[in-house]
Amino acid sequence: MLARTAVLTSLVTLIVLPVVVVFAPRPGDTELLRPRFHFTPPHNFMNDPNGLVYLDGEFHLFYQHNPEGERWGHMSWGHAVSRDLLTWEHLPLALREEGGVMVFSGSAVVDARDTSGLCGDAAPSSCLVAIWTGHSDRNGRDHQTQNLAVSRDKGRTFSKYAGNPVIDLGRGDNRDPKVFWHEPTRRWIMATVLAGEHKVRFFASIDLRGWETLGDFGPAGATGGAWECPDLFPLAVDGNAADVQWVLQVDINPGGRVGGSAGQYFVGRFNGREFVSDEPPGEARWVDWGKDFYAAQSWSNLPPEPPRTLWIGWMSNWAYANDEPTSPWRGVQSLPRELGLRRTPDGIRLVQAPIRELASRRTTVEPRAVSGESELPGTADIELEVVPGEWAEAGFRLSNAIGEEVVVGVSAEPLEVFVDRRRSRAEPFHEEYPGRHAGPARWREGRITMRVVFDRTTLEVFANDGETVLSDRVYPTRPLERIAPLDDGRGLAAPLRVFELGGP
Repeated sequence: MLARTAVLTSLVTLIVLPVVVVFAPRPGDTELLRPRFHFTPPHNFMNDPNGLVYLDGEFHLFYQHNPEGERWGHMSWGHAVSRDLLTWEHLPLALREEGGVMVFSGSAVVDARDTSGLCGDAAPSSCLVAIWTGHSDRNGRDHQTQNLAVSRDKGRTFSKYAGNPVIDLGRGDNRDPKVFWHEPTRRWIMATVLAGEHKVRFFASIDLRGWETLGDFGPAGATGGAWECPDLFPLAVDGNAADVQWVLQVDINPGGRVGGSAGQYFVGRFNGREFVSDEPPGEARWVDWGKDFYAAQSWSNLPPEPPRTLWIGWMSNWAYANDEPTSPWRGVQSLPRELGLRRTPDGIRLVQAPIRELASRRTTVEPRAVSGESELPGTADIELEVVPGEWAEAGFRLSNAIGEEVVVGVSAEPLEVFVDRRRSRAEPFHEEYPGRHAGPARWREGRITMRVVFDRTTLEVFANDGETVLSDRVYPTRPLERIAPLDDGRGLAAPLRVFELGGP
């Protein structure tokens, strides 16, 4: 993302009425390729998820949005809510570009104690405060500041704070505030980036309005492009509540492992003032080994049961995001994912899994076993196990009648999980799109397990219970409607297991 301030002298309230948008695919246009249960905007361009927060039974998803076109520009916050993270109600714009100030990425919190003093007569439990970067041009140079907006009606309308900006470093590359409550120090913590310096800068506040600078983390890991979109949260190692580590996620663009934009993470400790990484300083840990997962952000204020950490990421790459061959919408969010940390032979690693709610979309109790070529529903949850043997690649192929295909599987030498989309589109749309993307794999109890969620134009691969994840968009000119094991299933422990996914 490139970007995020607004200096206003009065509260500006946006009053709008919610609407529900229902899509019906129409033959002959790209609505046939719009994912069914991955979030897409009704129209126009979308990139980073913003302001992820849970309140009163609703998961809020704000997102970077151009309300005026199908390419990046006029950035504002789009808005949707869900009760199951799979079915979304589209709401009007939450924060709009005004006076030459675009609304770049940020986060949102429930100010349940009214620490900000902005909640007024609203019940604190319904008061949301959004923290966002305003981006403007100051004498021909980018200018970015951190700002507040408050909602007293559970996120339906927002008013920009009259005292904005709350942080102004006089820079053009300080952006993407992620804010959370740190109970041990009884204050709010903000993580932002100094994008060009490859640093995460931390701030602290007792009221969300006045901020103290704490210090910086970085440079570290991958530094081949601008740092963006930080997030910081604790996770239990192997589910052990007595062994908690902190995860700092930060994106890079360009400089991703397979080109363009990508996410990396660091595992370490946070004491309320500084983050100390346990990772080797020059070594990058990649969040995702595909090419299309960026700007991941975790939800705040999640209910205590079930205890879990959830995040979602934008499924695209800045190398070609403006040119994706879809219309009237452009941009997709990933499945929400449940996060954990696992001890592996290589150290503590981040693991990700599709949200458990996805199981409710399986339309059959027993999966369909596929041992030869078979019809493929437009949305499917595919499971397979790979075992050692005399094979070069084991997995499956998705294809259509005109020869467009995507191959997903495991290669024997080197041992890795891969998605090959080089032949997935007959009509080229961008030179950076074709490619084979792969991540590390290891034998666990004599096998490699894979779960692949396919939703018309999205592929999310979770290998070995989420140790290696690959996220790739695919853009065939017509739907992929066939599935077949590679090499008659050699290397597979059993036939492919295909669950059809349904629902609204």
